[in-house]
Amino acid sequence: LPSLSLPSSMHLIQVDSVQRWMEDLKLMTDCECMCILQSKPISVEKDEQNELILSSQYSTCDNLQLLLKRVWIISTELTRIAQKLEKNRWQRVHSMTVRVNCHVRSMINEYSTFTRNSSEEMHQFEKLLIDKCSEFTAFTERCIQTEDEEIRKSMKSCINETLTTVAQYFSQLIELVLTHEAQNLLRQIELSDSVYVTESAISSLFSLTQEGAHLCRIIAKEGGVVALFRICRQDCFRCLYPQTLRTLASICCVEEGMHQLEKVDGILCLADILTDNTHSEATHAEAAAVIAQITSPHLTFTQHLSSFLENMEEIVTALVKLCQEASSGEVFLLASAALANITFFDTMACEILLQLNAMKILLAACSDKRIVDTPFSRDQVVTILANMSVLDQCASEIIQGNGVQLLMEMLFERSSSGNSAEIAACERVQQKSAVTLARLSRDPEVADAAVKLSCIPRLIKLCRSPTERNNSDSVLVACLVALRRLAVMSPDGLEDSDFQQLIKPRLVDSFLLCTNMEESFV
Repeated sequence: LPSLSLPSSMHLIQVDSVQRWMEDLKLMTDCECMCILQSKPISVEKDEQNELILSSQYSTCDNLQLLLKRVWIISTELTRIAQKLEKNRWQRVHSMTVRVNCHVRSMINEYSTFTRNSSEEMHQFEKLLIDKCSEFTAFTERCIQTEDEEIRKSMKSCINETLTTVAQYFSQLIELVLTHEAQNLLRQIELSDSVYVTESAISSLFSLTQEGAHLCRIIAKEGGVVALFRICRQDCFRCLYPQTLRTLASICCVEEGMHQLEKVDGILCLADILTDNTHSEATHAEAAAVIAQITSPHLTFTQHLSSFLENMEEIVTALVKLCQEASSGEVFLLASAALANITFFDTMACEILLQLNAMKILLAACSDKRIVDTPFSRDQVVTILANMSVLDQCASEIIQGNGVQLLMEMLFERSSSGNSAEIAACERVQQKSAVTLARLSRDPEVADAAVKLSCIPRLIKLCRSPTERNNSDSVLVACLVALRRLAVMSPDGLEDSDFQQLIKPRLVDSFLLCTNMEESFV
């Protein structure tokens, strides 16, 4: 959402540190066992009990998470080896190389226990990677066995080249493995009539999408969007719609996912779901999340928006209704985020919103702290207000809904948690509320209401006090513009020093003055 993105981008899920250590312990001890056994795997074929335990203990989703965690560890180790090699830390380079060698073999052995129908190409890369890792270990061992720095230096370029090759083979193998897994999951989704099997496959697919844009591209290229929209068109899978739509929203963060959505008339399907009152609120909310994703102003690819415009009126109408009837803050956030994004790319959306009395609905929602309960929700509301404020009719709607009071309150938006994302959302709320005030103050009635609510002193405070605006330049610029607009309507509300420093100079000069202002000057 706005404000609702292989190995290098891999990330681990945030969990309790002790729990993480317990999980990682298995991987580390497996690695040490492999070292002692000289990287010779224990054959599960001769131990049926072990095979049974392994297959029953982990689901497909668990196996994928284990694989991804192993991939992350190997990627991290390869990066660290390159850093130690640069510093000529030969002993560390060798010990880490041995560890990588063992992790690679463990990963391949683990994967072979739960995969099906591995391709010949995959087996070839497994062999190439294992052979190159062995060669790598032999090179580094030779380096620690000699004290001659000249020999070490002569071998360094060879070791660097081998490390690069190992990383390339590893990346290519992981690409094949993840593509293979995505194909298996999509085959299950396409062929199964079982709700349970389909739900499990979609859950595993969603977990893959959370590992970054690269995996989303793989899934999209393998037909993931097509398969998931097929589920959304079958009534027998209605109970899976929320989960399916959530997965679609993740895949559509990449251009390949968007192209697939366009090919299968995905926007029409989303419009049908949003306007069908027999669907649950959860389904409507997740459909809104997909709309928010595909209309994000941060996306550089917009080919899909032509078909979106054809369905825009009914989509906007359904989203306004969802905002009005939202039973929780999360549902309101998703619906309002979709509306906020839509207002960025077509002014017709703002006109539709005016006709639907959306201003009144959004302003009323903001007075309900159970629904609009975070800076993120207020960010979406003020974005819609800012974009609608370019319309002349908007001013009367703002006055009637007590919107100037809300905008004034938003100028005081502060983070309660200190979380970086929340702080950024608060800055956006302050900036956009100032922008909205500046735009609406062309109407004398709005400007008069803003002056009576003491907006001018608050704007001056935001300009002069860096901490009030969290040192945000964008908030400063917006406040200077709003202040100048209000000063035209009410010049008596300013002290001479404020006029001389914040109003009279060029905007850029006032900006530079405020950005260099120390807190003690306030």
